[in-house]
Amino acid sequence: MPSTTARAGGVFLPIIKSLSLSAGSKPGDSSSKKLGSYLIQSQFQSAGNSSALFLTAAAQNLLCLKLAEELGVIISSPWVSWFKAACVPALVALLATPLILYKLYPPEVKDTPDAPAMAAKKLKQLGPVTRNEWIMVGTMLLAVSLWIFGDALGIPSVVAAMIGLSILLLLGVLDWDDCLSEKSAWDTLAWFAVLVGMAGQLTNLGIVTWMSDSVAKCLQSFSLSWPAAFGVLQASYFLIHYLFASQTGHVGALYSAFLAMHLAAGVPGVLAALALAYNTNLFGAITHYSSGQAAVYYGAGYIDLPDVFKMGFTMALVNAIIWGVTGTFWWKFLGLY
Repeated sequence: MPSTTARAGGVFLPIIKSLSLSAGSKPGDSSSKKLGSYLIQSQFQSAGNSSALFLTAAAQNLLCLKLAEELGVIISSPWVSWFKAACVPALVALLATPLILYKLYPPEVKDTPDAPAMAAKKLKQLGPVTRNEWIMVGTMLLAVSLWIFGDALGIPSVVAAMIGLSILLLLGVLDWDDCLSEKSAWDTLAWFAVLVGMAGQLTNLGIVTWMSDSVAKCLQSFSLSWPAAFGVLQASYFLIHYLFASQTGHVGALYSAFLAMHLAAGVPGVLAALALAYNTNLFGAITHYSSGQAAVYYGAGYIDLPDVFKMGFTMALVNAIIWGVTGTFWWKFLGLY
């Protein structure tokens, strides 16, 4: 599912609410701390790492690579290259996040013996897997396979997506009204067209180059090596998101400029492009307005606003340490620098 918001609202939040209510944890009152608050925070803070793990997990990931191409940074076999570079730090962070939150933001209920029985009951109510559901599973496996091996087969990622959509339409799993009702998808398509066009024009007019050269000269005046400049620029790119309410908007406004600054400071191109793209996913949980999923989880009523900011900043530091330490060794092993 190439949308953190869709995963949050369509998959995880209904499950979390069902589990929480069964444990007597209700939104908007003191019982929310029993279980719901922890589950919401755990999923909210983990989502950035799951989005960073796969190229196709979030819309802004594809936009990042498109903007990188505008600056001459071409990533071969993008799906595989993205996953290889992200897998170790992302998986470590995904395993660590719920454990750390269990210590920092513990649930009052630590045992849910009725959960397996309730899950079995719900599965029985759903009945056997339908024809359309099997078709959906097969189509998704085909689409992901084409995204992974598309370069070797000569099939662009856009064509792979169109093949998947065509199969679903032809076999009646979806109809055109379903496509038209996906307002967020059309919204993303319009934003991509505008943002990519604007970024291209800023590059062609020399504005991005001027900004990057100015910042590079400033960094050079402090005699910073490229690793130090890399750390400063990555931290700046992350913290600036406190001023943004959209990950895609942040990418469109600043990704090209910051990538150009990295390149001017001597940072290897592929490393800079991927690190900025991963960072774009990780800052999606620092506030209640930092991403579409943030609004979904905060709107559920299980977490208070001060806790959102406090846990958001704390887990941002945790992610910075995990990605910084594991990424340093893993990316060196992969030859990214």
